[in-house]
Amino acid sequence: MPPAEALPNAPEFTVTELSSALKRTVEDQFGHVRVRGEITGFRGPHSSGHCYFALKDESAKIEAVIWKGVHGRMRFKPQEGLEVIATGKLTTYPNSSKYQIVIEALEPAGIGALMALMEERKRKLGAEGLFDPARKQLLPWLPEVIGVVTSPTGAVIRDILHRLEDRFPRRVLVWPVKVQGDGSAEQVAAAIRGFNDLPEDGLIPRPDVLIVARGGGSLEDLWSFNEEIVVRAAADSMIPLISAVGHETDVTLIDFAADKRAPTPTAAAEMAVPVRSELMQEVASLARRVSVCWQRGQESRRNELRAAARALPGASELLAIPQQRLDAAAASLPRALKTNTHVHFRQFAAASAKLTLRVLHGQITQADHRLVVSSERLSLSARALLHRRRERFEALDARFKASRQAYAQAKRQAIARERDRTERLADRASRALATSILRLRARTDHAGQLLSALSYRSVLARGFALVRDEAGHPLHQAAGIESGATLSLEFADGRIAATAGAGSPVPTSAPAAPKPARESKPTAPKRTPDPADQGSLF
Repeated sequence: MPPAEALPNAPEFTVTELSSALKRTVEDQFGHVRVRGEITGFRGPHSSGHCYFALKDESAKIEAVIWKGVHGRMRFKPQEGLEVIATGKLTTYPNSSKYQIVIEALEPAGIGALMALMEERKRKLGAEGLFDPARKQLLPWLPEVIGVVTSPTGAVIRDILHRLEDRFPRRVLVWPVKVQGDGSAEQVAAAIRGFNDLPEDGLIPRPDVLIVARGGGSLEDLWSFNEEIVVRAAADSMIPLISAVGHETDVTLIDFAADKRAPTPTAAAEMAVPVRSELMQEVASLARRVSVCWQRGQESRRNELRAAARALPGASELLAIPQQRLDAAAASLPRALKTNTHVHFRQFAAASAKLTLRVLHGQITQADHRLVVSSERLSLSARALLHRRRERFEALDARFKASRQAYAQAKRQAIARERDRTERLADRASRALATSILRLRARTDHAGQLLSALSYRSVLARGFALVRDEAGHPLHQAAGIESGATLSLEFADGRIAATAGAGSPVPTSAPAAPKPARESKPTAPKRTPDPADQGSLF
């Protein structure tokens, strides 16, 4: 330990100076570092937008912070319990005398972390219904325009175009995007939404089906198609979408949200269009069948027409009778015309003799008078009818109001009476139920007492025993018991087995000699007691 007089020569630091010196030392010594650990204590971004949490392993923990601007640009967002590799600058926080890492980049640590993140994201999106089969759309049978979202420089687009050319050439619109790396997920989502936003009658035609394609790769290479923004864009697409990401064994989240999943980009092209040669063969076969059917139909109709023509009569036969009637009518027509003219002339002469100017003026005057009288009577009748209808409607309205009030009053009184009656019946039911319960309880108690009094066990309690044979049947007489028979004697406190001995029945007056019995379990007597002494229990 240095001597006391040397202490004043040591330099003095303020707390701020010492904290600043430590901060510069840590930052100069370490600079940028990569740290692997598990995220703990993360509860989401702070209200300021910054993220505060810690990285830990089996034996240590270090505080971490992500500033707001860096967090917004991050591809992988921090999540509680996720093992990550953080790249950043080591520094200190003077206010609490601790060191921390300011993270600038974040990536999951290994395939296990990516799979865990993928499963968690799959559960979350599945719970929202984005993978529901009811949302799937049917692919068009023969699309006019096919939209492809992929990289324009890879082999995928060449495979798709080549397969479409072999099967059924269609117009293809390619939306070039990055399929790997930073910003690729945003470009894929923007391409899907861009195709959906195209107008149907615009300069650029709107595709009938979309293909989102990428070649095979590792889970990290395909991770852009597991991003939430891509999955939501695929689920929201109004154009049927085929997912063709990776090889057949590769699974991404866009496969669950797409309307159809293809194991390879080539298979996606096969799903999009049918085979033109097969369609042409089928059309030719159908055309031949139509021609044969038409020929057969024509021949059948021709035969039917010939048969009907043979069954029809000739034209002369059909027109003979009408021609005869026409000749007869033509012969009688001049005479009928003269007669008709003469009849009409006489009717006209008789009518004209009655028609004079004075008669016509009188008829017109009478008609005018009848018209005036009828109009006056009609006006009076209309006013009288209107007055009577108004009086009738007013009387009916007054009666309706009175009836409605009387009906409402009667209903209120009836409800009050029914309420009182219900309360009385409820009170009577309660009293009757209580009385019935008391009566049934008394009958039950009486029956129990009667049962106890009539039970043979009460007789056994007075010192009697019940003798049964091997089959359990009760014995009433000693004469029916054979020597050596096995018997069962039931006393009030249990049963014992006994064997019948030889001898005559004991007289009624002679008391039976008691047999010595053990204290724990009495033994049966050797002799069968007289039925007259014991009596019958049944």
